[in-house]
Amino acid sequence: MSLISGPPGATSSATGVPLTWVVVIVLVVAGAGVATTAVFMSPRPSPAPGSITVTDDLGRTVTAPFAPARVVVLGPSIVDLLYRLGLRSHIVGVDCYAAADGGLSDDYSADQISLWSLTSAMCVQVAPEFVPSMLADLTPSLVLAATIVSTAEVEQVASEIGVPVLMLQPPTLSGVQVDASLIGEVFGVETQAAALNAQLAAELYNATNVTATAVSLPTVLLTYSADTNGYWTYGPGTFGESLLEITGARSISANASTPYPELTAAQVLASQPQWIVYGIGFGLTESYYASGPSWSEFQAVKDGNVTGIDSNWLAEPDPTMILDGIPALLAVFHPG
Repeated sequence: MSLISGPPGATSSATGVPLTWVVVIVLVVAGAGVATTAVFMSPRPSPAPGSITVTDDLGRTVTAPFAPARVVVLGPSIVDLLYRLGLRSHIVGVDCYAAADGGLSDDYSADQISLWSLTSAMCVQVAPEFVPSMLADLTPSLVLAATIVSTAEVEQVASEIGVPVLMLQPPTLSGVQVDASLIGEVFGVETQAAALNAQLAAELYNATNVTATAVSLPTVLLTYSADTNGYWTYGPGTFGESLLEITGARSISANASTPYPELTAAQVLASQPQWIVYGIGFGLTESYYASGPSWSEFQAVKDGNVTGIDSNWLAEPDPTMILDGIPALLAVFHPG
């Protein structure tokens, strides 16, 4: 579970697409799911043989090898995407914490490690500090990285060993589909990417059907971490905020001044959300959040309107967030 420690870098206009799902929905309903990539990807000139030039989520123009055989992936959300596109065999390295801090298991759940066949030999340490030599030793031909690692740090080591870096950090749910199309281009699996995007669009369409008849939208605190100061959540323009929007809920931090604010107990009490949803897994349980400030005073807690869901469904902007996280939240906010 790789949580963003601060606001991601500036994003390109492609990944900043607002939640205009109707465009995608019409295509899927009309049986033209394959055409969804046209909504997100504009035509590019033909690349030089063996390479492809694309624009990543931070607006960087990158020339990458076409269908690279050896890829280091720094971010569980990107591993999820590549696995769903049938590209697991291309991955030779993934992000890890230091061995003393849990190694693989501090950033990947046991289920993910098993499903994706991850091993400690693939580790590239990104925390508590990035260890560039571990990346270089894996001799990748491309690095795909989320902003859990400093862009400058990754670019420096990539420059030193002559390997391009694509930064993939979608700010909203629509950006997940953008990244699917982007990876489809780079690896020559456009058909698989279009099929995945159609599947994602169908789930989003279902969500709009469910929420269209909602009498009222519940107010929600969606938190992925807590400490003695308060509760970490999502502000405007983030995938966490768009996750609540599509599931028919109103975030109490929708008007926050930063993308990833920490709300104090006083701020939560002033808002008195009808629901509190928190991430579990990686050692996080309800008791962890219940030890946060003023927990027992929140009306949602008194009413029993608190629930935990897999932290990966809240922290990773990837297909699983849409395919598993959205149904889980719909069941909470709109039972039956």
